[in-house]
Amino acid sequence: MGIILVFQHCASDRLSSPVTKNRNIPTMQKAINDLRPLDRSLVERHSFTKDDLIECGYGRLFGPGRAHLPIDEMLMVDRITDIRETGGVKDKGLIRAEFDIHPDLWFFGCHFHNDPVMPGCLGLDALWQLVGFFLAWKGNWGIGRALGCGKVNFRGTVLPTAKLVQYEIDLIRIREGRSVLGIADCRVLMDGEQIYTAEGVKVGLFTSIEDL
Repeated sequence: MGIILVFQHCASDRLSSPVTKNRNIPTMQKAINDLRPLDRSLVERHSFTKDDLIECGYGRLFGPGRAHLPIDEMLMVDRITDIRETGGVKDKGLIRAEFDIHPDLWFFGCHFHNDPVMPGCLGLDALWQLVGFFLAWKGNWGIGRALGCGKVNFRGTVLPTAKLVQYEIDLIRIREGRSVLGIADCRVLMDGEQIYTAEGVKVGLFTSIEDL
């Protein structure tokens, strides 16, 4: 839903829920968080463009040993319009992001024949992607994995006629240190109308694949 953030859920298992091991990810030193302080170099930036997110996908935004977003078709975000360490329902931080919809997006051609809709799991994957991005933006180290979510409700669908999907994410719990965890309650809107809700969207960053 990799990082080596890589929040890929539908088309890849590199950041799927439930967590799976990936032998292709290089092992990091287990005590990396104890050896390195938080990298706070980006916390004063509160928005990111598509180009920034692509740089993250190739490991050039946060740098080596840090989170990566998915690239190409599995990147389900076009821009982050606001990201903050405070605010949201629990005052633990928030993310606001957008994804542009157009009829030639890859999933409309295969999901479904003569009935094109955006798969709901891709909207959920976008939430995992963004919660992981938040943890790395705050300065945490490690590879990322989606760890699951609680209650999910789908009350609408994204059609090719839509223009914009908006993601509203409120962090409700954050744990930092040798183990890093973010949990968020989220809403997904299509052209301003709420269509999904997801509670307890959970992502972890890990300093060793042996911890997964």
